[in-house]
Amino acid sequence: MSIIGVIHLPPLPGAPGHATSMSTIVDAARQDAITLSEAGFDAIIIENFGDAPFFADNVPPATVAAMTRVIADLADATDLDLGVNVLRNDGLAALAVAAATNANFVRINVLSGSMYTDQGLITGRAAEVVRLRDQICPDVVICADVMVKHATPPAGLTLSDAASDLIERSGADAIIVSGSGTAKPTALNDVKTVAKLAGEMPVMVGSGVTNRTIASMLEVAEAVIVGTATKVDGVTTNAVDPKRARALVKAAKKES
Repeated sequence: MSIIGVIHLPPLPGAPGHATSMSTIVDAARQDAITLSEAGFDAIIIENFGDAPFFADNVPPATVAAMTRVIADLADATDLDLGVNVLRNDGLAALAVAAATNANFVRINVLSGSMYTDQGLITGRAAEVVRLRDQICPDVVICADVMVKHATPPAGLTLSDAASDLIERSGADAIIVSGSGTAKPTALNDVKTVAKLAGEMPVMVGSGVTNRTIASMLEVAEAVIVGTATKVDGVTTNAVDPKRARALVKAAKKES
């Protein structure tokens, strides 16, 4: 089993809410990474959560530079596997950051197909993403969301059909199943549906995991991505709470 923590970065340079120096952002991310490592997490994914409103894709160079600086620092601060998610859906930038920092995996919200979002219609760029990965960082694992959160699928598209396309035709290495939004619970039946289709391909749970659900999710999924439930007072943008992080790991191991 794998328990993946999340570092939600505050607004980075160029984002509307940016008000924090890069050194302060780096220091806070490093402390979160250390806390998650000491709690027993297996990996961390870093995302530019504070940069809303997001670009649909093709984020500015300043965003890529800032995320590279943060993740390069974390690579020196912890031995945990590191992942990159460049919001909203810049998979090419995520791969560039991963290649520059020796990160282990990327999360791509829409790898293939299309989803309606608050950024408009987002269409996957699997052909470009997979080819770039093979060119610049062939060992990086591509984790792709199916019917990603904060989005609505095209009319008539079913979870099974979307998952089948990702598994068979997108070049994804792992599939992420999530709820409707950040911290929203993922339906266990959805995880089971995708896992049945995925065969040997790893399936991950991408939102809403708590102490009460982590063990049951890990009975079906290869990994869980846990962000909000680890934070002080359960607030997504707060720092990681050591007690909450340890409690999640304990809950996973107690029932597994």
